[in-house]
Amino acid sequence: MARNTQKQTTTFQPSAPEFLAWHVTQRGEKSFWNKVGAAWRHKDGYGFTLQLEVMPINGRIVLRHPIEDPASPAQVKEEGA
Repeated sequence: MARNTQKQTTTFQPSAPEFLAWHVTQRGEKSFWNKVGAAWRHKDGYGFTLQLEVMPINGRIVLRHPIEDPASPAQVKEEGA
């Protein structure tokens, strides 16, 4: 049995997601935003991988670029979503 004595030269570099996925529900005049996942751009630039931690059964999913203060997505004005 041969041993592999070569060191691996490439290391896995996790990248930050390009978008965060938010589940948005409307109750009266208020919108409630809950982070449910993230999306990463494909290396070829022709698509995204969407990873959801939960699957909402109602409301809508909104993809937004991460902001400096991720605790306040509801303070950002909705742009036609």
